[in-house]
Amino acid sequence: MTLKELIEKRARLMAEARSALDEIKGNTDEARAAELDTRHDTIMAEFDRVETLIKREQRLAEIESRAAAQDDEQRGRQRPLSDGEGRGTDDGDELTYRQAFHRFITRGGDITELSTEERAVLRAGAQASAEMRAQSTLTQAGGGYTVPVELANQIIISMAAWGPMYDESVTTAMNTSSGNRILIPTVDDTGINAEKHVEGADLVDDGGKDVTFGQKALDAYVYDTEFIRWSMELGQDSIFNFEQLLGSLLGERLGRTANRELTIGDGVDDPHGVVTASSLGRTAASATALTSDEIIDLIHSVNPAYRGAPKVGFMFNDLTLASIRKLKDGEGRYIWSGGDIQNGVPGTLLGYRYRINQAMAPIATGNRTMIFGDFGKYFVRKVGSPIIGVLRERFWPNLGIAGLIRFDGELGDTAAIKHLVQA
Repeated sequence: MTLKELIEKRARLMAEARSALDEIKGNTDEARAAELDTRHDTIMAEFDRVETLIKREQRLAEIESRAAAQDDEQRGRQRPLSDGEGRGTDDGDELTYRQAFHRFITRGGDITELSTEERAVLRAGAQASAEMRAQSTLTQAGGGYTVPVELANQIIISMAAWGPMYDESVTTAMNTSSGNRILIPTVDDTGINAEKHVEGADLVDDGGKDVTFGQKALDAYVYDTEFIRWSMELGQDSIFNFEQLLGSLLGERLGRTANRELTIGDGVDDPHGVVTASSLGRTAASATALTSDEIIDLIHSVNPAYRGAPKVGFMFNDLTLASIRKLKDGEGRYIWSGGDIQNGVPGTLLGYRYRINQAMAPIATGNRTMIFGDFGKYFVRKVGSPIIGVLRERFWPNLGIAGLIRFDGELGDTAAIKHLVQA
């Protein structure tokens, strides 16, 4: 099914789901109401599946476009060798360890099959048994170019897809090259006003309206993926591009971990997650359900000064969204809008954008199921780029790869983001 067909199907499913709920009236018998409710859930399950396919098709199109551009660039650089293969370098380019090692493996491990230049590059790379470096800066030290630069982009894309809290469009990111502690001054002056002045009277100077400052700290906690090992035979025989596959898997691991800690971390030797750091906005009357009025109360528990910020919105998990989709306001209108993916219009809830975060708890007794506010007040400290470690000779003729990441998170102003907790 083409992307256009998927988008059209998504629109039809949305209309059918709304039609099913609209048929449920006050005088609808219970059996019919239950049938329509089940039909609605079935349609929305298909809606979610189609929406996921749309996102995958769009992402695949982007990846294919980048890959095509890279292939065109590589073909432009290649020149023929004596055996009819292209080494991928011109006269002004240096042979990389990755190219020499790949040729060595594909020649059955027979070093006599390599040229003098290839053997020299292979020997130079073998001097270092481990290689650790940031993806944003590639050097020739330790073999050079073993991890291609496009792998870093793949990891960062995967992290953003799996963890909205690591997405710079959601929170405020602070990128640093070192991991030294950062102290952030904080202040909340929204409850203090000026007073009417009486002519001729002295100004009050009792310190009662002094500005009160606070301070938050951002450290740099390290998380790793552990090593992934794969055999020479698998690398040769697999139909997959293992660098792209592992880049995606490493990105997902790092993304899930970073998102979890930035969401529910307790702040003790780990990030202070946004849900943990948020303040109470509304307590639901039920332990197992939400109402549209309670969501409105949550919105208005946040000061209007924050509600107009560029990064204001909701955050909850997908099961909570499934419940919200059925809610209507006092005039019978749905409070959820699916948006328009084709035209880049995101879904909204009561006019505000929302983010799906699977690290948040579902609707159940005592859970903080929803947060709302200005996510620009949540600071995510990132130390450099994700780091990739490649062990070659240790696992020879097999390969091993692992990823590490350093980050921290803290809510600078607890009044900016409020949570709704179930009874």
